[in-house]
Amino acid sequence: MSLYHEAANLLSAPTTHGGSLKSRIFGNKELKSPPAQVYALVLETRKWSGVLKEVVESAQLLGAERKLTAALALLLTHDLLLAKSGIALPASHGLRAAVERHKGRLTSELSRARLRRKCATIETLRALVEAEAITAGGRTPHPRWARVNALKSTVDDQLETTFKGYEVVAGVEEVMASAGKKVLCLDGNVPNLLALPPGTDVTRSEAYRKGEVIFQDKASCFPACLLDPGPGEGDVVDACAAPGNKTTHLAGILEGRGRTEGERIFAFEKDKGRAKTLERMVKTAGSDGFTVVHQGQDFLKVDPTGEKYANVGALLLDPSCSGSGIVGRDDLPELHLPEGPAEGAAVAGKKGDKKDRKRKRDGKDGGGEKPPVVLVDDDGETTVLSSEKDLTARIAALAAFQLTLLLHAFAFPAARKITYSTCSVYAGENEHVVLKALASDIARQRGWRVLKREDQTRGMREWPVRGDPDACDGDTEVAEACIRTYRDDGRGVMGFFVAGFVREETTTAEDDLGPYVRDSNGVIVRDEMGIPTLKANGKKAINLDELETDSDGKGVEIYAGPPGGGDDDDQGPYVRDAEGRIVRDAMGMPTLKAALQSDKDDIDDGWNGFDDDD
Repeated sequence: MSLYHEAANLLSAPTTHGGSLKSRIFGNKELKSPPAQVYALVLETRKWSGVLKEVVESAQLLGAERKLTAALALLLTHDLLLAKSGIALPASHGLRAAVERHKGRLTSELSRARLRRKCATIETLRALVEAEAITAGGRTPHPRWARVNALKSTVDDQLETTFKGYEVVAGVEEVMASAGKKVLCLDGNVPNLLALPPGTDVTRSEAYRKGEVIFQDKASCFPACLLDPGPGEGDVVDACAAPGNKTTHLAGILEGRGRTEGERIFAFEKDKGRAKTLERMVKTAGSDGFTVVHQGQDFLKVDPTGEKYANVGALLLDPSCSGSGIVGRDDLPELHLPEGPAEGAAVAGKKGDKKDRKRKRDGKDGGGEKPPVVLVDDDGETTVLSSEKDLTARIAALAAFQLTLLLHAFAFPAARKITYSTCSVYAGENEHVVLKALASDIARQRGWRVLKREDQTRGMREWPVRGDPDACDGDTEVAEACIRTYRDDGRGVMGFFVAGFVREETTTAEDDLGPYVRDSNGVIVRDEMGIPTLKANGKKAINLDELETDSDGKGVEIYAGPPGGGDDDDQGPYVRDAEGRIVRDAMGMPTLKAALQSDKDDIDDGWNGFDDDD
């Protein structure tokens, strides 16, 4: 089957089943033609179908070439008149010959269609078609957001090169209304972010190829801006990193603030294919020198208390979600199919037919069946949901995974900041996950709380759209701390959600539970030698290399635990003050009671302490 027959089948297929056009094409293992070529042809033909319908009908192509279907006529005419390489078939091929023998008439009809739209050139017409495709169906035009990569360039440099000749305007509203024009605006919430008119394409520019300019939706930039990693704050984790937009944004912020030597970004991606994309983007963006890509590694299987992650101070979590807020995922330009002479006569004789066809396009024919909800997550996985019950179950399953990921992040010993985000519009994946995380045992034990609005970076603090108070059970502080964006609200962003969490340096909960890291059951976490990990810095409480002698050359005494084993704090072997709090020295180490101090050599707690010969 030729490229055009495969494209014709997809062009004519219903758009309410099987997921997005991209997922239907790239997920189709039976295609013989390159998926990227099929996708581009089908999408561009849909965009131009309004113009091409006029051209095909006026040239009477379907009447002259009876073997052509309406879909084939659109696709072949598109490539004949608009594609640089023309029709992608041998000159002797029947389909190509059927259209090319009408080239003169088709070209003339395209010129007439262009003049009817008051477009002086084909490029002007192209810009108009792009703008109409974006606003079709009442959709708000969406700007093209471009982030200047601070690792490789500056906004001033890009204004003088890539965007030379562009007029800088005051707001995104003017940009969205300027399809086909050279205008841009500097974003006021995200540093180094530019808003470009809908349809703007700079992918052929040197800046894009070198990674100096990265296309990234404004809302997608919020997590890194809210996390705002700084020098001396430790390593940073991007838990679900592919394709790498947020990872490279973190790198730019960290480097811009003066990254401390040795501080790294750990980027996790469990899917090996997506991890390769992540690696390429990290390298192109210039952050590969301090970004460690964990290819094919699941973040949930990482040990937070592992020595490698002892210095992790900040984590960015953007887990898989319903993808219900993504712009363009399920929006296709309306398809206008040309009619042949016989079909046109039949339509003229039946006034009700046009209305019936409109009902079918709207999915309202017959019994008025409601089209299914199609969710395409950020991994490209399509889920078709036929009922509200299915949707509720799907959101609940996603939320359970998202909460597990967030609680896992809470367990990193030295962590002080976390952001949690989704490209979902559902409260079940957003505010509800935040509330459950705050109510968890580990959040209370370790002192995690929501990052209040007044403590957020200026751009995030000033963003006007906040969380839903009703979804936060009436907690206005939590609602104000949450950041939301909505597609088609005039701000030019996709649907998105982000919330931050911070951990106090010292909290009552930590003091009561001692200086050591504990698991979800409250038990002190120890390594294979029985050494606990300090909360303050994520390091071992005792350095084995320093055990033999102290600074005075005297032997170092080690308390191995209470008789019979058990948790030290629960057994009460330490001196306490008048208020019942454990007395500790400057390093946070507790003081043993006198009786136990004198008997410590006879203690056996089941793991036999340390071998004096080691």
